[in-house]
Order: sequence, then C-alpha cells, then structure tokens
Amino acid sequence: MVTAANSTTAQNGRLFDEVLLSEIREKFYYIDAGPRGTPRLFFENAGGSLRLKKCVEIKARFEEIPDCPERIHDTAVMLQEVMERGRKDVMEVIFGARDGSLLTELSASQAMFQMVGAVVENIPGTNVVTSVLEHPSAFDAVAYYCQKTGKELRVAQANQETGQIDADEIVRLIDQDTCLLSIMYASNIAGSIMDIPEIIKAARAIKPDLYIITDAVQHVPHAAVDVDSLKVDGINFAPYKAFGIRGCGFAYVSNRLARLPHRRLLAKDPSIWSLGSPTPSNFAAISAHVDYVCWIGSKFSASTDRRALYVTGMAHIHSHERALLERMLNGSDKVPGLRKQNGVTVHMDFPDLTKRDLILCIAIDGMDFVKSVEEYGKRGVTVYERVVTSVYSKRMVEAFGLKGAIRVSPLHCHTKEDVDQFLRVTMEITELAK
Repeated sequence: MVTAANSTTAQNGRLFDEVLLSEIREKFYYIDAGPRGTPRLFFENAGGSLRLKKCVEIKARFEEIPDCPERIHDTAVMLQEVMERGRKDVMEVIFGARDGSLLTELSASQAMFQMVGAVVENIPGTNVVTSVLEHPSAFDAVAYYCQKTGKELRVAQANQETGQIDADEIVRLIDQDTCLLSIMYASNIAGSIMDIPEIIKAARAIKPDLYIITDAVQHVPHAAVDVDSLKVDGINFAPYKAFGIRGCGFAYVSNRLARLPHRRLLAKDPSIWSLGSPTPSNFAAISAHVDYVCWIGSKFSASTDRRALYVTGMAHIHSHERALLERMLNGSDKVPGLRKQNGVTVHMDFPDLTKRDLILCIAIDGMDFVKSVEEYGKRGVTVYERVVTSVYSKRMVEAFGLKGAIRVSPLHCHTKEDVDQFLRVTMEITELAK
C-alpha cells in the first residue's frame, strides 16, 4: 500500500507518488503523443478523455463474438454474466444505488432526453426549473418538453464569481407547481461543482415530492457520486469522458421515475428502460473502468468491497487533480502559475479548490480564443475554445458575462511536469500577444 506525497493541505490536494503515477500512465493510450506520433499534451479531456487501454481492448474482444446474449447456450450465458457484472458496476459501484433502474443509450444526451420527457409529460405541474449553465443536451431536453407540454421554463442564473448555481437562486424559482428540477453537477466550462446536496435539500423543503435530475457527465470522471444519499430521480454519465469508450451512455432512474410511461417493449416489466439488442462489449468496458479505479483504491485501502474501493480510488484521483489545479494556478519555484502570469485572466477563479474539478476557464489578453488555441496547438498542447458562436457554448459563456474562453482540462494521469510545460507554453503565447 502506498501513500500520497507532495501536499501541504487537503485544500490543495495530494499528488500521487511517482511510482503509482508511472503505473497509471502506462494504462492510457496517447498520453505523451497523439495518434500520429507527434508529442503533445492532451489538456482537452472535458471534451472526451484519454482512453484506458483495457477499456478499448476488452470492447474489441467482446465485439468479435457473434452470439446473441439472449440465448441459453454457454457463450450466451457467459455474455449474460458479463452484462450483469457491468450493470452492477454502473448501478451499485459508480452510482451507489441500491435500487432503481438502469437506462442505457448510445449517448448520455439521449438518456437525458428520455428521463426529462418521462417526468415532464407525466407529472402534474405548470413549470420546470433548470439552470443557464446546463449542457445543451440537458437544457434543450427541458426546453423541448416544456414547449411540447405548454409548461413554463424557469432558468436559474449563474454566480459569476464562483461559477456555480447557488441554492438560493434555484429556490426562488421553485413552487408547488414545479414538476421537475434539472441541474448539472459540475460546469463543463468553469469546472465549478454545484452544491447538489444543499440544492436538493432546499428544493424539497419547498416541494417534498419534486422530481430531480442531475447531469453528472462532467463530474463523474473526477469524483464519486452517491444517488442513495442524494435521493435524485435521475443521473447520467458518458464513459467516453471518463477514460472509457464512445458509443454508450448510462443513467440511473429512481423507482418512481422508472415506472412512469416511457418508450419500452410492452411485454417487459414497466421499470425496464433498455430497448433493442444488448451490447455486452459496452458492459465489459465499463467494468474495466471500474476495475481500474478500484485498483487505485486498493493502493490506499485494504477493503475488499468494490464500491468502497471505487470511492477511495476516485477520492485520490480528485485529490491528485486538485494538486495539479493548485500548481496550474499558483505555479512553483520553476514557473509562475496562471494567477501570476501577466497577460492571463483566469475566469471564475474561486479560491476554494475543493469546490472545483480540474477544468480551467482562461483568456490570453490581446489574442482571440481561436487564435490562442491554435498557438497552443503549434506548441504541442491541445486545449479548446468555448465561444459565443458555438451552439454548445453560447448560453453558458454569456451566463458568465464573457464572449468566450479557453477551456483547459487535464486528467489525473498528468504530472506536475506536464503542468509546468503548459505554464511555460502559456508564457510564450502571452509574449506573442503583446
């Protein structure tokens, strides 16, 4: 069992020790160079993270098998066991759910539309509450079904200082006629973590039976969630943003949401949300994801409980990422951090790092966002611009009072040396912008 190193306070996180971090890095594809072999830092994980080798390999291996899982022969039974293990890994280990139903789709966005539609179309009420910071898949799902049912769409505004949606801002919009609250877990631009427990507590103090759904796509790669303690009715995530594979999205739906009318095969139990032939390879890949996080957890805990190991693993992932975030902001004796570099603005730079995931929203003075991203790319650093001309960014960017930003999103497999390289590149670009 190893211990963490290089930290002064829990607030600033703790880096993995070099031996463990080296082992972690060996488990990822393209960590030091892109698919063409060109050296690069991939700091665009919020758009689709670096891939675990095991997830990709096991996905391919199960795709080779032609057998239908819904049969009784040996191979089919084996596939059923793989799927059941994957189902438990999603529901019990990742979501922390003791009951409820699993919703599988080609994407987390499709899962969100399904959940929102079931509530808004079937639960009495005259309005739905969401936030201005929602990803379009969540915001547009609410807007679409509000328009379809004639319900009022109420939108909570952002705290431009913290990058969060405050509980008080949510509460002022909820009344006895609210049928659904849809609120994201963490911002995909600012990296700010919403106080979901407090938001849920405050919302249900007004309406105890309120349906609540949270989009956790951006948060699940960074920290564990617990639907049983939150008592949400729906939550989703996308494996491709959590070092897994593309082509699938998973969601938990509570017992009461699961039994609302929804698209399903009528001969099956009303709580079943899956449609079409099952995909064993997707379940095998998500189990590989859980295996990996539990492996990290086993370095810090002697527990044999899979959920406990997963929670421990994610806690140390989040702690390592917080230490990287602290170094990006404050630098070291080797290179100044973003807060200390002339010509750099860090937006929503809330000082409490425990309320932030490893996503930064910055700007280079005197240089537009697309040009800035191009300059990073020339120097081997992949980041992304979020600008008002993008349908995926406009509403959120404007909510922060901005015209755009550069989103920087490393992952827990990155090192302090990677951060230092990014900071040096940023200094070069700021000089160019003068």
